[in-house]
Amino acid sequence: MKVYTRKGDDGTTSLRTGERVRKDDAQIELVGAIDEAQAFLGLARAEADAFPDLGELLARLERDLWILMAEATTAAGTDADANSRPKVVPGETAVDQAMVDALEAAIDEHVARERFPTSFAVPGENRLSATLDVARTVVRRAERLAVGGTLESEVARAYLNRLSDLCWVLARSVEGEHRVNKRTRRPRSARASGEVQLPSS
Repeated sequence: MKVYTRKGDDGTTSLRTGERVRKDDAQIELVGAIDEAQAFLGLARAEADAFPDLGELLARLERDLWILMAEATTAAGTDADANSRPKVVPGETAVDQAMVDALEAAIDEHVARERFPTSFAVPGENRLSATLDVARTVVRRAERLAVGGTLESEVARAYLNRLSDLCWVLARSVEGEHRVNKRTRRPRSARASGEVQLPSS
């Protein structure tokens, strides 16, 4: 098997449509950010030996991002003829609402069973939580690129938004007793209302 093709030596790369674009094209920047987020989720999974359920969740999220990358490289704004465009299959080559719903369910599950800081948290309590926080910031970058016009699907953009929220929740969840962040534990009034403030979304 040849790993290299030499086709990208001219500074271009292929989309799923077959169209070739510059490697610094906005669409490729988005795919690169999603790819980077996937890699950080993989790094978090490698650190999650003590949390087998988390490891399974992270593996599912990594697979989700392959679907999102497929969608990002089949964007309707390319020059490829519509008749030759690869088929888009929700849940396989495009993000569907069920994937967003699954993220929201995971967020709600963690928020319901744990106590979280009520304001911005300080990253770095341990390697796993820090890696999840890095993944969160990369997902946020991907979201910014997506809303800049490189991803038309509102569902896909919503997926990125919820994924960053989930990364924040998971990072706080594996911090144990929040040695640094315990100063921002929710006060009684917030505990009564169940309020948890996530980073700006």
